[in-house]
Amino acid sequence: MFHITEIKKNQSPITFDKKLDIKELLLNRDDSIIDVKDVRAKGQISYEDNLFLLNYDLDYLIVLPSSRSMEPVELTEHILVSEVFSEDKEVSSDEAISEELVLPIESDTISLEDSVVDNILLNIPLKVLTKKEEETDELPSGESWSVLTEEQYQSQKLQKKKDTNPFNALEGLFDDN
Repeated sequence: MFHITEIKKNQSPITFDKKLDIKELLLNRDDSIIDVKDVRAKGQISYEDNLFLLNYDLDYLIVLPSSRSMEPVELTEHILVSEVFSEDKEVSSDEAISEELVLPIESDTISLEDSVVDNILLNIPLKVLTKKEEETDELPSGESWSVLTEEQYQSQKLQKKKDTNPFNALEGLFDDN
């Protein structure tokens, strides 16, 4: 947590290297996360031209369920984060806020923990696979169901359309045999 007055007082950027325990915060916001460990934010925060600049490297290990089998998958992630904050009401009502280029400061502090949680949640991949699942194209299936890729689905749909075409019976009728 950085106090705005402390940031403004320093002429040079405030550097930090923090290990964070934010597992509970993450699990409260996204219950699909199994675990998160070794969260480390290393960077600096500074004040220039009525804007607070927060830049840091974020490293962490996150455990998510596989998209196919729901087995736990460990992912080591590295993210470069750059955020701009403003306490100025004029800038706050500007289109920069509406486009999320500048974040408003709602209290007298900037929370590193909130920034880290938000950035981890924004960077959760949609496709998470175990090493075995990455090596094969085999998709899960059951007794009367199976998972298809988009290409397989489109191909199956096209074949079904051909099979139900009423003019299929006329095919080959006028061949030159």
